[in-house]
Amino acid sequence: MRDAVDMFLDQWARERPGLDVSPMGPIGRLSRASHLVGKRLKENFAREDMEAWEFDVLATLVRSGPPHTLTPKELSAMTMVGSAAMTNRVDRLVAKGMVGREVDPDNRRRLLISLTPEGEAWVDRVLEGHLATERRLLAGLSEEDRAGLDRLLRALLCSLGDSQDDLGPATATGDRGGRGNRPV
Repeated sequence: MRDAVDMFLDQWARERPGLDVSPMGPIGRLSRASHLVGKRLKENFAREDMEAWEFDVLATLVRSGPPHTLTPKELSAMTMVGSAAMTNRVDRLVAKGMVGREVDPDNRRRLLISLTPEGEAWVDRVLEGHLATERRLLAGLSEEDRAGLDRLLRALLCSLGDSQDDLGPATATGDRGGRGNRPV
């Protein structure tokens, strides 16, 4: 079986026969897979009247555990979105009633973003369909191949510097710094 990247590699081999273009194989496939997966996930979220970024922010708050509250900085780190984009996203979710924004009573210079009951219900309603879509996306791989792919992608991400340590202690380990359930 051949994919589009095979054709691109063949073209390069023909046009630049002395050039080692082998790195283009996995990088091209990762890029194309990311695009195709993103497209399918977007279609699934659209059926639920949700944007992928909305699910990302709300699901991040859900999986942070009770009280489902993070700082904008923690949300940005966990969703890999810049602070300006996160501010815009939080503003839009506040307007929809899916999250609340309040000043941290323990540190008036810091904001806290909290999941509302409506936001949690929205994620819960969409989650099963989202997981079913992800299962369909991986259906062409055996269980062994899925585990191998997962292992290889984890190794690649770690080699690129992606680490739970980059998220900070409050988000990486769930340790809230001894201040109850408040994020640090």
